[in-house]
Formats: sequence, C-alpha cells, structure tokens
Amino acid sequence: MQWSRLLNSERRKNKRKQNEAVTHLQAPPSQEWRQEIERDFDRLLFAAPTRRLADKTQVYPLDRNDSVRMRLTHSHEVANFARGIGMRLAFDLKEEVFGTLPMDLCVERDVPALLAAIGLAHDLGNPPFGHQGEAAMRAWYKRHLKKAVEESEEIDNPSIFNDFFKFDGNSQTFRLVTKLQILNDTYGLNLTYATLAALIKYPSSSYTLSPGVWSKHGYFYSEEKVVEEVWKETGLAEGVRHPFTWLMEACDDIAYSVLDAEDTVKKGLASYHDLIDHLECWNEGKDAIINEVVEQTKKKNSEYREQQRDLTPAEINDMNMQMFRVKSTIALVNSVVDAFIRHIDKLMSHSCTMTDLIGVSSAKALCEALKDFDKTRGYRHPSVLKLELQGSNYIQSLMDMLWVGIHGHKTKREQEKEQKGDQKFRDVYLSNTPFGRYAYGRISENYRRIFEDENNTLPVLYKEAQLLSDAISGMTDNYLIRFHDELKSLYEYERSQNASCPKAAH
Repeated sequence: MQWSRLLNSERRKNKRKQNEAVTHLQAPPSQEWRQEIERDFDRLLFAAPTRRLADKTQVYPLDRNDSVRMRLTHSHEVANFARGIGMRLAFDLKEEVFGTLPMDLCVERDVPALLAAIGLAHDLGNPPFGHQGEAAMRAWYKRHLKKAVEESEEIDNPSIFNDFFKFDGNSQTFRLVTKLQILNDTYGLNLTYATLAALIKYPSSSYTLSPGVWSKHGYFYSEEKVVEEVWKETGLAEGVRHPFTWLMEACDDIAYSVLDAEDTVKKGLASYHDLIDHLECWNEGKDAIINEVVEQTKKKNSEYREQQRDLTPAEINDMNMQMFRVKSTIALVNSVVDAFIRHIDKLMSHSCTMTDLIGVSSAKALCEALKDFDKTRGYRHPSVLKLELQGSNYIQSLMDMLWVGIHGHKTKREQEKEQKGDQKFRDVYLSNTPFGRYAYGRISENYRRIFEDENNTLPVLYKEAQLLSDAISGMTDNYLIRFHDELKSLYEYERSQNASCPKAAH
C-alpha cells in the first residue's frame, strides 16, 4: 500500500466529470480554506442521518436518563478518540508511520480529519434498537423472503440476497453515504475516496466465496461497483482493509467497552466497586495493565475524597467512574497506538491476516474484561432484554405493514394468481388498497426515488427488500414506535374488511 493513494482526496463525482471531459465556464477563485478530507467530516456532521443518531439506541433502549449514551454520543466519542490518535500519528510519529510523502499531502490535517470522519460515520446505517434491530431485520427476511427467492424465476444469482439474510448496519452505512443521502445528484454525500475506503469496516460482500478473516460484510451488491471504484483509486482490494480502519474499529471497541461500563453503573445495574472487583479477579489478578489502571483509579479517587468530604454516595460513585473512564481510556488508546506502530508493516500489506488491533495490544485483557462486565451486568439485565424484545417486535411488525405497500408495487405480479384464501395473494391485494398506497407513500422520497429509478436494473424482489431495509434503518427508535402505532389500526381494519368480503372489495 502507498499512503499517497490511501489518502486520495479525489471525489467520485469530480473524477467522473474529468473522465467525461465535461467543460465548464471558468469558476471564480475558491474561498475554501479546508482540506478536502476535512470537508468530509463537515458533510457528515451536518447530514440528517447523523442527527438522527441522537434517538437511536447505543445499548440501553428508550432510556429516560438523558446522560446515558445514544448512538450520536457514542459516535462523537469514537470520533474524538480517533482524531486524537490521528494527531499523534501525524505530528509525533509522522516519519515513523508515513515516511517520505509527496509535497501535496498534508498529513497533519488530513489524517486527524479522516480518522474523525470515519469515527463519526461508522454507525450511520445502524437501524433502531441497536444490534437487536439488525437481528430483528435478519429474522424477518429469513422468515418472509427465503421462499420467495427460491420460487422466483427472474433471479440468476440468489446469493445476493444474503445482503438481507445477513443484514448488517456497516453495509447500510456505506449505502447511505454513497446513494441514499442525496445532495443534488446520485453520488450521495460525495465523500473522498480515502474516507470511503477507510469506512469499509469489512472489505468483503455477503455473497463472496472468499470472505477471509471477516465474519461480516461491509457493502451490498447494489454498491459493488462503487466499492470496486474506491478500491481501484486507493490501491485496495477485496479482503484488504485500509490501515486506518483498524484504528477506527479499535476506537469503537474502546468507546463501548469503557463507556458502556460507565452507563451500566450510571443506570444502577452495577456499582463502581462491582467493576473493580470484576477487574481484580480477571486473569487471577495477573494482568499488568489492569492492575495499573485499577491502582491509578483508586489512588486518584482517594485523593478526591480527602479533598471533598461532603460528597454523597451517589456523587462518589459518579466521581469514581469518571476517574476510571479517564485512566482506562488512556491505557487503551496508548496500547492501540503502540500496536499500530509495531504492526504497521503487516497492516500495510495485502496479505495481512490480523483480525483486530486491540487483540494484539498490551491492553487486550483489559478490553476483554470490560466487555465481559458490560455483557454480564448490563446487556443481559432483564430490564434491557425486555426492551430489546419490545423493539424487535415493533420492527418486525412494522416490516409486515410496510411490505404490504412495497411488495408488488406497480408490478402486481402475484395479483394474477387470485387464489382464494392465499395469504400471499391477499397481501398483494392489500397493497393496491388505500392502506398499501398510504404506507408506501410514507416512505422517504429519496428512498422511493431510488427504488423507482428506471436505471435501477436490480431484480425487483431485491429492490423491494432493499427499500424496506432503507426505510427501517433510516428511522429513530421513537419515530419507529409512533409510525408503527399509526399504521397498526389502519392495517388491522383493512385486513378485517378484506378477509370478510374479498370478492366484493376486489
């Protein structure tokens, strides 16, 4: 790999115009003071999907405590960690990491901006209710789409439907920034090649025959050509990560391992002392990094308690966790930077077989211990599991209703069957009633325009499933619940009417 290509600040739209030799009147002198990659961060920051993260679950769904993190807070924290690492690489470790670079590359500005941009954007495609939302969507597709794919005569490559059977928010993120978030053309946010390349967390598709070390996928079949173009311009390929993607992933791990533990304590599901006991017992108390973090935290907290003797138990608990957060994130970030420098040659190789950066760092045990604490004391708490189940039910029920308006839209393929009592026929029949048209019309205009585009030559069933994914993934937690409740009564009423007198209605 070459940094001159990995930091490619060209954009797809500009490249296309150059290739097509489009001529324009002389543009006025530019008043732009930002680097192109710095503009990527700003485009992402001001995009509507970023704001919607404020009402999307990070770990704890629909939490009433405003200080508990949602996806937007988490994304800003990941971006902050990533930007900090970028500053160290670009200033303190510039020669060691980048060597001799062309004069037109400004790593001091580009590297921190690029890492901050992919940190901010990494969760944009996640559906409501966190990872439980992804699982709910996968379950719905497996239950409702598999048989239709097997019976379809128009589908030459059924493996592309793994995009839905294995639905992943990372692939939806790439689709969102390259297709769905329309500015004034079909290039999405028109981010630079460098940002797009580094944003692909898993450089393989859901239908590849050689996924390599990745168990997830990072792009959909619908964006395959875009990914190929990005790889060509940056010198990457299937199965080959951008070096900065490893850092973004590590920052994500740091954020949710440490900060989810803080939220677990803040919600009262565990205490600071529970966390310390958990860490001290990990690996029988033999890990040097864990011991150092625990000792530093205890020492600092003891000093504060001496200075502030009038603190309440709740305040002491919060103060203890804040200090733990500081000491543990410092240790984790330092270990990640050290691991990146130590393994830079592997990370710059097309044959790299590593699976993650923290796994080869000195803070591996600390991260593992924190994740175990988060899982056992937070994620599996009955109150959390109950809300996750409710969220899953809302998502799958809403997908049922939207599918009525999407499936068979315009084509009406199944209407020809007219089999009495056939639920498949009845659903398509419903899609041509006021409810079906209303449900379809309530989907984002951007998403519908892409679905209806005559240049979109994907199989009809694939397009229908993708429109459903786009619609659900673009919703926030509370909007999804409100929308579900709005449609539910209309849906049930129309179903009862059609079931009681299908011929007359038809």
